[in-house]
This record gives sequence, C-alpha cells and structure tokens, in this order.
Amino acid sequence: MIYHVLIVGILLPQTLAHPGFFTSIGQMTDLIHTEKDLVTSLKDYIKAEEDKLEQIKKWAEKLDRLTSTATKDPEGFVGHPVNAFKLMKRLNTEWSELENLVLKDMSDGFISNLTIQRQYFPNDEDQVGAAKALLRLQDTYNLDTDTISKGNLPGVKHKSFLTAEDCFELGKVAYTEADYYHTELWMGQALRQLDEGEVATVDKVSVLDYLSYAVYQQGDLDKALLLTKKLLELDPEHQRANGNLKYFEYIMAKEKDDNKSTSGDQSDQKSTLRKKGIAVDYLPERQKYEMLCRGEGIKMTPRRQKKLFCRYHDGNRNPKFILAPAKQEDEWDKPRIIRFHDIISDAEIEIVKDLAKPRLRRATISNPITGDLETVHYRISKSAWLSGYENPVVSRINMRIQDLTGLDVSTAEELQVANYGVGGQYEPHFDFARKDEPDAFKELGTGNRIATWLFYMSDVSAGGATVFPEVGASVWPKKGTAVFWYNLFASGEGDYSTRHAACPVLVGNKWVSNKWLHERGQEFRRPCTLSELE
Repeated sequence: MIYHVLIVGILLPQTLAHPGFFTSIGQMTDLIHTEKDLVTSLKDYIKAEEDKLEQIKKWAEKLDRLTSTATKDPEGFVGHPVNAFKLMKRLNTEWSELENLVLKDMSDGFISNLTIQRQYFPNDEDQVGAAKALLRLQDTYNLDTDTISKGNLPGVKHKSFLTAEDCFELGKVAYTEADYYHTELWMGQALRQLDEGEVATVDKVSVLDYLSYAVYQQGDLDKALLLTKKLLELDPEHQRANGNLKYFEYIMAKEKDDNKSTSGDQSDQKSTLRKKGIAVDYLPERQKYEMLCRGEGIKMTPRRQKKLFCRYHDGNRNPKFILAPAKQEDEWDKPRIIRFHDIISDAEIEIVKDLAKPRLRRATISNPITGDLETVHYRISKSAWLSGYENPVVSRINMRIQDLTGLDVSTAEELQVANYGVGGQYEPHFDFARKDEPDAFKELGTGNRIATWLFYMSDVSAGGATVFPEVGASVWPKKGTAVFWYNLFASGEGDYSTRHAACPVLVGNKWVSNKWLHERGQEFRRPCTLSELE
C-alpha cells in the first residue's frame, strides 16, 4: 500500500477570502482601469530608471576618456596641478555623489501606488471562480479545450489565447476539486501546446504528473501507465512517478491474475475505478438545461407556434398607453410568457445601472431550511435593490409594470438589479415558495410571489438565455425588452412549469432587473378560481 500513498502527493493550493470580482462583469471593468493606472505608473518608473542610467552612463563615458588619457602618462598627468586637484575632488566627493545616485531608489512612487491598489486586487477565490467559469462554459456550450485556448468563441470582439501555463492552471483548479475529467482535458491541452514547441515556464514533467494521476482516477490504467513511463523518460529520478509505476504495474498484474481465475465469468467483473466522464451532480435536469442554453431541444411545435401572436397592448385602456400602446409578443403558451418590446429606454437603463453599481453585492438565495440568505455556487452574479422613493426613474418603472400587468406593485419587492459575472448563471430554480417552504416570505407579510417581471438591460453576444427546462422554452436577452409570467395559478397553487434558469454568459456583459409581485393586493385584480390548475 506504500505505492498508493505516493500517488496522492500533489499539493493543493489554499484559497483566501474573496472580494467576489468574478461574480460581476460590470465591477470587473474597474479592474481594467486599475491595471491601466498601474501600467502608467510602471512606465514612469522605467523612465526614471532610464534617466538615472543615462546619467551614470554619461559619467562613466567621461571618466573612461579621462582615465584612458591619464593612464598613458600618470606622472605627467598628475604633474599638472589642475589635474591633481580634480583627481582629489573626484575621488573624495564626485564618486560619493555617483554612489548616492546608483543607490537612489526610483521605485518608491511605483511601489507606493502598487501597495495602495493591491487592496482592490482579486484574490485566489476570484481566480479559481473565473477558472471554474471557463469549465462551466466548456460543458454547457460543448466547447473543446482547443477552441477555448485559441479564443474561437462566438461574438468575441477581443480575441485572446490561453498559454500552456494558463491551461495548466485550469487543470490544477479542476484537480483541487477532484474533477479529474476536466483535469485530464486541460492537462492534455497544456501538453499538446508544449509538444508543439510553445515556450513556457511550466514543464512537461509537471503536466504529466497531474495528467497520469487524473487518467488513473478515471479508470484508464493502461493510459496512466503509458503517461507515467513518458514522465520517467524525461525525469528518471522522479520519486512519485517511480512509486506510481510500481503501483500501476502491481494493479495490472493483480487484475490479470484475477481475470485468469474468473475467465469463465467475465460478466461479473466490476471495476473498482471510476468511469470516465463528467461526474454525476445534484441537478437532475442538467442535460435539458444545457441543451436549451445552446438553443437545442426547444419543444415549440409549428401548431402551437401558430397560436402565438404579436399585438399592441394598452393596459386595459390605461390612459398612458392608449395613444402609445406597448408592443407585446407571445414567447410561450404554457406557461404563458409575454415579451414587451421597447419597454425601457437606454437612458432609463443607464440611470438604473448607475444607481445599482455602488451597491452591487454577491447575489444570495434563501436557505429553504434555515431561511438565512447565503451565497451559492449555482448563482454567479451580483445584485442591488432599488426603491421607488429614491429616484423618479425607478418609481416610473414600477408604475409602468403595474399599468401593463394590472397587478398592484405596492406589495411587490423592490426592483432587483443584477449583473452576471464570468460565466454568470443562475441554475434552475423556482421564484415562488413551494409548500415545503411555508415561511419563505413570512417576514414580508405579502404572500407568495404571484408573478415575475424581468427587464433585459443589455444585449449579450453569446449565451445568457432564460430557459424553462420543464417545458423546453428558451428566451434570449434583448436590450430594452422585458418578459412577464405568472408563477402561481389563479387558485394560488404554484405553477411548476415556471422552473427556470439564467444560462451562463458565454461572451458579453448581462444586465437585468426584475420585479417580484406578491399575492397581497391582487385579490380583485386577479380573482381566485375554483380549479387548482387554472
């Protein structure tokens, strides 16, 4: 068993507390300006060092000429009283001045600026969060490592490449999560780039060390043995690889013996190692969800499609919309999802974003057991809450929602503004509280969430759809539009077909804002029916 101990010896990095930059693209843009400021400061430092070296160089050149002449006839040179005086002066004072110049630290300004800015830097958790986002995007959108490494993503404006070191780091992040599937993919990509001649600080030995272990963990003992032998060709003294080699050979010999003794009953053999592929996770509709995010598996039939219409909507003869009715489009029939076009202006969007940016905090969910708010890995965004009384634009938006839905917004939650981060998403969830969560909105005293209104405040270059896995619906972001649906039937029962998700943002910056309307105040606006499912 000593060999088994040896193969798990790769050290795992520790993570620190996080500022959560990776959860908001909007706030990450501030880091671009921070880095630009640091580059300017660095260039100032380089210029100061160059000026200092230029002074030293001129002094050295002058002294070189002088000493070249003096050494040809030392006695004759110092026999001149002026030369003698200047020699004393140079050695007594000028060389001291030169020493002070050489010792002068020109980096004070740069180091001071760097120290100040460092407190706003991302940390380990941000880096790991961004790495996990790439892995999530890879799975959701069926991207291979070479496509991501070469930056060949749809809708990109600024193409970027991953180096072998970058691929190695992604593999290490997967390794620390015991995600050997992605470890193999990214260590394999790093190895291919090194084999193609890429100059890198990471070496093939380190890559093969992780790669062979990841392959072994997924049950491919033959490949693990092959990779270990390749590692030992490069570094014959590698302690862990030598231990692994003996262990792998021992396991293979043992399996061969077992196979001989049970050759007549092959069907009963079971592998003790894991099978290759993505690990089974907690989300049963993962496949449906990710297909919808890619625009696949949408279940709208032509017959049902014919029943979806576009129309002008005046909010039931609301005076504000009689002369300028809202443009309404049916996105889905069951549940009924309606999109309103040109319903929020660019100017209003910018005001809402400006109000929200200083308050953006990591988005949370309510723990169904404790009721406490907590951050979770399946919701990657930052959000802020805006009240109608603090700005007339927010108040106007709230009233617009009331006028167009016919629902009372006085019992609704505040306007929530959200900005998604790297690979930002919110996996399938319900907006309403289920029967096993009776206290979910108890503190509000306004009943359950009867409906959801969702503004799209930006276009998204790729990804970022709102999908409904239960019914196979995908709704794509379009700036200036909003979608609306009821979470509860008129009876007050929850509509489980409204389970939805915000797909990971592949390329771009996704801003949304939403209004959750509650049951209280809607008694006469949306009367209850006798049937549970109406």
